[in-house]
Amino acid sequence: MKALSIRQPWAWLVLHGGKDIENRTWHTKHRGRFLVHASAGCTRKQWAEAVSFALEAGLIKHPAEVPPINELLRGGIIGSVELVDSVDTSDSPWYMGEKAFALRAPKPLPFTPLKGRLGFFDVPDELVTP
Repeated sequence: MKALSIRQPWAWLVLHGGKDIENRTWHTKHRGRFLVHASAGCTRKQWAEAVSFALEAGLIKHPAEVPPINELLRGGIIGSVELVDSVDTSDSPWYMGEKAFALRAPKPLPFTPLKGRLGFFDVPDELVTP
């Protein structure tokens, strides 16, 4: 199965916060379910910027809705989501103005440690059941 690394807390927001767009600088032909890999890296500044974006866009009401940086799982598979389209524009409040993947049907999964990669990458089926 394919996987895509997403930095925290964005990965958490895809699975638990209603984030239905994954902003990228490139398109993909991939469609269907893929595994959400939470990148190992996440600075306090990156966490704060993501939470500020969600607050200012009215997507969350309080920063406490997002787990603190030290509680976010990183460096492994944390769930799966369906990619339904690769778009140049979107009405979603999560859209930031470049290319984006339209997402639906998030499914949290038990944490499976795994090194991430750039772009979509293959994960052996026996490692994770979506």
